[in-house]
Amino acid sequence: MAGEIDDAIERADRESFTRQPPKTLKGQIGYLIRQMGSAKAVAQELGVTADSVNRYRRGARKHARADVAAKIDNAVRARWQPQVRKRRQKQAATSSGITVETRARFGYTAPVGTTDDGRFRRLTVHLPPEYARRLFDARNTGASDQQMRGIIAEGFKEIYFQDGGGRAPGLSDVAINDIDYMDFDF
Repeated sequence: MAGEIDDAIERADRESFTRQPPKTLKGQIGYLIRQMGSAKAVAQELGVTADSVNRYRRGARKHARADVAAKIDNAVRARWQPQVRKRRQKQAATSSGITVETRARFGYTAPVGTTDDGRFRRLTVHLPPEYARRLFDARNTGASDQQMRGIIAEGFKEIYFQDGGGRAPGLSDVAINDIDYMDFDF
């Protein structure tokens, strides 16, 4: 499931933290053990032994291998402040909407006589709460990256390309391809 869109939403979620997660290895492991219930569960997620997790917890090992340290950091950040994340997502889905900044190739289906050749564009578009809700619902139900792109493309079509219905009435489909980067703010 982890795709470009999912990663971008995760980055936006991390920006909403009101406090920073633990920085030391011992603090991170202690947090994970409290969240997951046992050193064995933490070890299973990280792909190390329970003894290694206990050594990290006690401080007998001050540094983990780089790949294990990255897994630990990701596991902590994925569980950090879940209520703050839920509150921000609910606010975006009900009232404030979501801002999408991207540089990607946009193609579309247009009437005869107009160009429908895709081209790279850098866009920053604020999508209404309806699109934020649909995007979060799709992500929570395990939608593919392509399905989430479709939701964003539909929002871009309505808000940016058709300007809320004021122009390009014959535009039927917008596709997002070759994403250089995509960032969200909500």
